[in-house]
Amino acid sequence: MTGWQTLLYKEVLRFWKVGFQTVAAPVLTAMMYLLIFGHVLEDHVKVYDTIRYTAFLVPGLVMMSVLQNAFANSSSSLIQSKIMGNLVFLLLTPLSHWSWFVAYVGSSIVRGLVVGLGVLLVAMWFAPLGFAEPLWIITFAVMGAALMGALGLIAGLWAEKFDQLAAFQNFVIMPMTFLSGVFYSIQSLPAFWQSASHLNPFFYMIDGFRYGFFGVSDASPWLSLGIVGSALAGVSLVAMHLLRTGYKIRS
Repeated sequence: MTGWQTLLYKEVLRFWKVGFQTVAAPVLTAMMYLLIFGHVLEDHVKVYDTIRYTAFLVPGLVMMSVLQNAFANSSSSLIQSKIMGNLVFLLLTPLSHWSWFVAYVGSSIVRGLVVGLGVLLVAMWFAPLGFAEPLWIITFAVMGAALMGALGLIAGLWAEKFDQLAAFQNFVIMPMTFLSGVFYSIQSLPAFWQSASHLNPFFYMIDGFRYGFFGVSDASPWLSLGIVGSALAGVSLVAMHLLRTGYKIRS
């Protein structure tokens, strides 16, 4: 294998070796959300007039799991390597910043999609879904996982200890994920909060992904695609710049 393929294989193997923690646990967490929220709100909330609340909830939980686990994969790998001191072995190799980026983001995409698929397969026992636009599902799942993998790469490079990484995840990633329409349609919000939701890029990832299942959404899928694509390009450029300059990994 070439350098980037070897590093990609190593990163995939890293999370797969502890799959009970990195794959099974997030699936169980998502199922708890589904059972609790679905049971409590199924008879009280109607979405788009024709979709059951539990069915509406499933794509949001799937995408939330994809995003959170893609971020966790690249960020946790880098911070662990920095703290344990084994990052030096990667620095000794002739790998380019492109190889690092492709390997770390690629493994994040794999983990995010594996967890998302697990959530989807289990959730469909509780709420059978249609697949109105499968291509949109795949597009937003891959782009969302890539975006969060690149963001996790930035967070892992910036953080010097686990506390800093946990703060980034708890005060940035988690609030933006939960306030992105996972558990509700933004059409049910007051006008001010609808406008605020449109400033959240996570909303477009989840809304576009949900469109693939139902063929309806709160925003145009093409608008969501443009915003998610622009965010992915911007975050990727920043991540590659930090890797190229050796930010906090060469000193």
